[in-house]
Order: sequence, then structure tokens, then C-alpha cells
Amino acid sequence: MADKEARPLWHGRFQEGPSEDLLEFTVSLEYDRALARDDLVGSRAHVAMLEKVGLIAPDEKAMLLTALARVEEELESGTFAFAPTDEDIHTAIERRVTDLAGPAGAKLHTGRSRNDQVALDLRLWLRREGRAIVAAIHELQEVLLGRADEVEDAYLPGYTHLQRAQPVLLAHHLLAHVWALARDVDRWRDALARADVSPLGAGALAGSSLPLDPDAVAAELGFASRFHNSLDAVSDRDFVAEALFAAAMTQVHLSRLGEEITLWSSDEFGFLRLADAFSTGSSMLPQKKNPDIAELARGKAGRLIGHLTGFLATLKGLPLAYDRDLQEDKEPLFDALRTCRLALRAITGLMGTAVFDLDRMRAAADSAASSATDLAEQLVRQGLPFRDAHAIVGGLVRQSLERGIPLEELVSNEPRLGPEALELLQPGEAVKRRSSPGGAGPSPVARQMEEARARLAEQRGWLDVNEPHAR
Repeated sequence: MADKEARPLWHGRFQEGPSEDLLEFTVSLEYDRALARDDLVGSRAHVAMLEKVGLIAPDEKAMLLTALARVEEELESGTFAFAPTDEDIHTAIERRVTDLAGPAGAKLHTGRSRNDQVALDLRLWLRREGRAIVAAIHELQEVLLGRADEVEDAYLPGYTHLQRAQPVLLAHHLLAHVWALARDVDRWRDALARADVSPLGAGALAGSSLPLDPDAVAAELGFASRFHNSLDAVSDRDFVAEALFAAAMTQVHLSRLGEEITLWSSDEFGFLRLADAFSTGSSMLPQKKNPDIAELARGKAGRLIGHLTGFLATLKGLPLAYDRDLQEDKEPLFDALRTCRLALRAITGLMGTAVFDLDRMRAAADSAASSATDLAEQLVRQGLPFRDAHAIVGGLVRQSLERGIPLEELVSNEPRLGPEALELLQPGEAVKRRSSPGGAGPSPVARQMEEARARLAEQRGWLDVNEPHAR
């Protein structure tokens, strides 16, 4: 049996203390210490409300706030002494506050359950850490936009099915990742907006007969609103699932970028050279420079997808209101956001220091066959249906491959094309002709650069407004 002197918060209903096996299986203190800062912030707001509505006296409020400040100092300095029956960080803090404040400390939990308390702490934590993820995404976008501006008119093959398709400006390729990450920013902002609801005051599940003021607590903590339904408030973990999805989707986008980095840095492609500081070597092969960051960004996507699917499986069968199964929300959430943030920082450093081999890219894109679509579109301008034009040019490409005749010679001898069409096969000509809005040529990419700059400026404004100290 556990030490009966160190009693849990719920000891009144029980004659015996909790068994060691129960504690070992149910405690969450090992990982929910991450919520300590948020638990203290929430407790201060709760104490202020209790005094405002007359449930504690002004001197008791002062004693509680002093004790909470002392607990914060001990936690930050590493001198906080945890007890064997501290099931979680909430229990540990309340126990220590009661040690310090005496009878006043026993009033800290007035009108509050760990059910609404932990929901509050988790929302406070996510509000802060989610913003940090948005800031890290934004930083990667800025690096990609800067590299796109730097490479000017450099181009490379665009791929479908990992086969060379049409030339595209390198800036256009880099901006494709900027826009994918912009959707991640949107998802995070939407998820954080829905998480911006205070659940404190819902109690265990039904509210309270005490004159609580959840609106005052929500305002004190900078939430956009308070809960509407106490049952929903303590059981809702939609915001966790949404954050896990946003993290998984962000990591999937990093995985896709990581896959390209891995390919581009290989000798077979040779499009990109990694900086020493953002690559690793081999313990056996002296010549190697490995893209470990890119590979881990790719590999960890599977882990984050697993966190999402695992937690959704946990939620799917739970009745209202609170169930202990919800304790399983924290480990995947904490790990997912930490992993995603570290991956973003590492990929940002890699992309900011990598060297593009622009000559290698151009050489790979300058095959005459890469202008096949332009030849077909030339025939379309003459009035041919596109499918007919497609068949004619496809036949020329087949003959070139089968007979070993340069495509240029076949094009020149094709009556419907002729020597004037050879201009379309000149190096760099195909990418210049991509002129439709959102396309890969110089004119639409120039417009896209301005759109991307405006988008990042808007994101920066959101980050500034949502600075942690502003809440």
C-alpha cells in the first residue's frame, strides 16, 4: 500500500489508500509536468474569481497567490519536492499550496474539478505551443521565399510520376512549398480559434451551486469565450484531435519536402548540395554526406499520423462526460508538437544553407522532349484539336527514340511544324512560354512572388497580435 499519510485528493470516500499498482498505472505526472506553468496561470485566475464572488476573503487570496508564486519558484529552480501520491501536476501543486498556505490552501479547489482544470490547462498550453508552431512554419516560408527570390530565372525539370515533364522556374517549385505551408498556417489558426474557449467553471460535469463567474475567468485568461455546456466542456477533446491533424499534415508537407531534398542531393540528381552543418557522415563510408534531417522529417510523419489515428480511436467510444481515457490526450499531443517544431527548425536551417546546382538543373531541363507540349500547343494555334496535335507530337517523340534521330530533325521535317518550330526547342524557351496565371514562367511567377510576400506579411501581423504576452 502507498503511504496513508500522503493521501490523494479523493481520500474521503475511501478507507484504504491507493495500491502501488494503481498509482503506477494511472499517474500522469511524468509527462503532464509540461502543464505546470499553465496550471499556475489558471489557478491564479481562479483565485481572483473566488475572491471577487466572495468565496474566499482578500487575505486568503493574498496567501494563495503568495503560495502559488513560491510553487512557481520551486518548479523553475528544480527544488519542488513531489510526493508519492502526486497523481498529476494539478494534485502536486495543490498539495504544496496547502502545505504553504494552510487552511486557505484547502480552498484553492473550491468550485473546481480536475476535469475542467486539466481541460483549461491543455487549452492554455496549446494556445502557446500552437502559436510557436505557426511561427516556425512562417520562418520556413520566409527562407523558401528568400531562396526563390535569390535564384531569379533558374529552371529545372518539373516532374509527374517522378518522370521529367515540363521545365519550371526553380522559384515556382520553391513557392509550391510556401503555399502548402500557408494552408498549414490556416489549419493551425482555425484549430487555435476553436480551442480559444475557457472550460473553467464546468466543474466535474454539471457546473456548481456556488456563485462562480466563468466569464470573468475567461476574460482574465484572455480567452475569446467561455464554454456553453458543462458536459461538453469537460469531455471535449476536439481541439486536441484538430491539433494532432494540423501537426500531422504539417509533418506530411515536411516529409514531401524531405523526399525532394533526399533525391536532389543524390549524385543521380545532383541538384542540391547540403551544408556540412545540416548533414551527417557515415561511420564506415568516408565519402558519404547524408541528408539525415530530410529523412527524419519524412520518417517522423508516420509517427504523427499514428498519434492522430490512435487518439481518434480513443475518443470514438466515450460517453459523456469525463472518462479517464482522456488522459491519453497529452502524450501524443506533447510529442507531436515537439516533433513538428524540431523538424521545422531543422528543415529551415537546411534549406537556408543548401547550395543549388543551377547548371545541373538547367541541363536536366533542356531536353528537346521537354518541349513536346509546346509543340502540340503550336499545332493547336493552327486550328488542330489538341488530341490530334498530341498524337502527332507523340509520334515524333516515339520515332526519335526508336530510330535514334534527334527530335529537332523530325520537327523540322514535319510539314505542320517546320523549321520555325525549332525555336520552341531552344534551351530555356519552354519555361519562358508558361504565361497563364499561377503558371511556372517568369511573368506569373513574378506576380506569385508578390502574392506570397503579401501572404507572409498578413501572417506576420497575426503572429504579432497573438504574441503570448499580448494575451
